Amino acid sequence: MEIAFGVFGGLGLFLYGMNLMGMGLQKAAGERLKKLIEVLTNNRLMGVLVGALVTMIIQSSSATTVMVIGFVNAGLMTLNQAVGVIMGANVGTTITAQLIAFNLTDFAPIALGVGVGIWLFTSRKSAKDFAEILIGFGLLFMGMDLMSNSLAPLSENPAFKSIMISLNDPFLGVLVGLGLTTILQSSSASIGLLQALAREGLISLNIAFPILFGDNIGTTTTALLSSIGTNKTAKRAAIIHFLFNLIGTIIFMTLLRTPIQKAVLALTPGNIQKQIANAHTIFNILNVIIQFPFAGLLVKAANKLVPGDIEEEGVGLKFLDSRIIETPSIAVGQVSKEVSRLGKVVEKNLETSEGIQLAVAVNR
Repeated sequence: MEIAFGVFGGLGLFLYGMNLMGMGLQKAAGERLKKLIEVLTNNRLMGVLVGALVTMIIQSSSATTVMVIGFVNAGLMTLNQAVGVIMGANVGTTITAQLIAFNLTDFAPIALGVGVGIWLFTSRKSAKDFAEILIGFGLLFMGMDLMSNSLAPLSENPAFKSIMISLNDPFLGVLVGLGLTTILQSSSASIGLLQALAREGLISLNIAFPILFGDNIGTTTTALLSSIGTNKTAKRAAIIHFLFNLIGTIIFMTLLRTPIQKAVLALTPGNIQKQIANAHTIFNILNVIIQFPFAGLLVKAANKLVPGDIEEEGVGLKFLDSRIIETPSIAVGQVSKEVSRLGKVVEKNLETSEGIQLAVAVNR
């Protein structure tokens, strides 16, 4: 029970730290983040780059994909634009695992102390944003350390060892990764847990590989759930995310697992935390390279799976969607656009009203 409480508490600190650091980075990026979205064009390669950069800033591929679904639902982004951003988001999310692999736990209390000090003794917004990044960084690594220390006693537990042996079945490993990420709603958190297990020598790369692949499928459940109640185009964007990660997992499990595993072992021998981070990064980069030329086919497949014509725009908000609130710095810009649009609607209604009154007066 003590182990479960320690892991649960460490995971909570990790998730909160990751979210806090992401929020701090978002606030610090501010206008730059909005400009990244605004430069998005029909150029898919630009979409991949924007998706990767935005995800690095907000520290969550799920949040990026949910935001994309919000944009698509609001009619601000086409499926051809969305597919590039979704691919890029998968690359951007690997930065968290790479950060954890540096094992900066010793610096976590310092970052936390400095961050809290800045937060308490300054009133400048930019300084407070920087303080949030430091506090989030400190909490993230303190959570990792708590998880690792709590998991250490499992090395002597026969039941846990037998569970780990059973995970040598690749299919079971994929299911575990899928289930874990679906529950945590964060592939970064599930990979962080994998790295914590690896740090204590409780898991091998052979076992970690299929779980990693399952994590990438599991992270699509957030977008799929977010697409409930949206228009057909937004649902297709969520399906594209699922298909992209599912196809990538199938390719890697059947064709590329052995060569990639050998490459990862050769690249960072003796450091399994870095091996897991590198495997996660290589998987997502290669998956984009392999599937990028076939992005149009992903769009066609999504259109087949979610058939029907696009619904006509009804009365209501155009530039705003509740999912966009996931990234406040972008949501504020959208509010400005929505207010401007509604102002034009009011102006048009007044002109129509004046025209009707004039027509009535003439008829009298």
